[in-house]
Amino acid sequence: MSARHRPARDAREPITGALRLMTATPAGAAAPEPADPPSGGLTHLDSSGAARMVDVTRKDVTARTARATGRVLVTPEVVALLRGEGLPKGDALATARIAGIMGAKRTPDLVPLCHPLALSGVTVDLEVTDEAVAITATVRTTDRTGVEMEALTAVSVAALTVVDMVKAVDKAATITDIRVETKTGGKSGDWHREGQSAGTGEAARGRPREAAPRTPLGARTALVVTASNRAAAGVYPDRGGPLIAEALRAWGFATEGPQVVPDGAPVEAALRAAIETGYGVVVTTGGTGLTPTDLTPEATRALLDREIPGVAEAIRAEGLGKVPSAALSRGLAGVAGTTLVVNLPGSTGGVRDGLAVLERWLPHAVDQIHGGDHRPAPGQTGAGTHPGPGTSGPAENAGSPS
Repeated sequence: MSARHRPARDAREPITGALRLMTATPAGAAAPEPADPPSGGLTHLDSSGAARMVDVTRKDVTARTARATGRVLVTPEVVALLRGEGLPKGDALATARIAGIMGAKRTPDLVPLCHPLALSGVTVDLEVTDEAVAITATVRTTDRTGVEMEALTAVSVAALTVVDMVKAVDKAATITDIRVETKTGGKSGDWHREGQSAGTGEAARGRPREAAPRTPLGARTALVVTASNRAAAGVYPDRGGPLIAEALRAWGFATEGPQVVPDGAPVEAALRAAIETGYGVVVTTGGTGLTPTDLTPEATRALLDREIPGVAEAIRAEGLGKVPSAALSRGLAGVAGTTLVVNLPGSTGGVRDGLAVLERWLPHAVDQIHGGDHRPAPGQTGAGTHPGPGTSGPAENAGSPS
């Protein structure tokens, strides 16, 4: 029916639905701001109950991170295929990892009231356990609002991709336990699912329900932290951190990072957050030398419950035969709670030397920290048969011990 022949709507007829008439604003006048929701109410609804996109114009631009986890329950047959020759559709874990990263970047297209954000980092890790594929996503930005939804979307899309990849073998694969574990930054501050104390305000409202206890990260989880003013400023790329992350993954650790931070206080903040989160292992690179900004050992010592001097000595000894300045590295190793923390030098040669040492005893040490046997399993002398990047490269051993 043409507009000319369409019956005119009675002016008294009410308008219903999500769309509402807007009062005209005189030219040059500022548009009225949407009414805020009642205190303690849902922020995405205005005082009249209409859906709205939260105005973040007046919020500060700050560094923000969020980590979410989830699981896909699968059959033993799928576990064997994922650990062995693979599934009919190919590399399920690599495909799911890429899908999760893409999902995080497309969150505003999927969740209508989310703000488009410039994501500065997305990591998605998948670990095959005896009964499931465990998924962890960490998202970072420097913006006016948080990235919890981006982290949840990354886990969700990765989980959907796992189901798609395994459904030919396991039609009952089940996605479960998708949730935010931690967030940092913003007006409401940091939030961790574990250890929330009772109280009022944002922290209390964010406290997890007792009926849904947190699933511990577990011993075989790791975080890599790179301490470097210049790498954090983008002057040059971080080279040591990716080497460590690659090695840890090859040794069977679900690994996040590298998280690049400036030297000094940011290192201690990153370590403290990692320990509170419950990683099994945290390995740092950089900041162990003698310059005024090399403060990684001081940041580490402040958090350790027990030092392991022999580990730091072995790492220094590994490099001494190639680079005499390895003796100047002040890196530490020790235990904070149930987290093993190890400082490696900042040079790629120093990182490789340190990895060569870690490969020999890391799983055994982690097992001991978590109450395991004092003796390695029969035939196990180190982190595994993967040579990884832990083998020293003579061409790269020159460099600062920091």
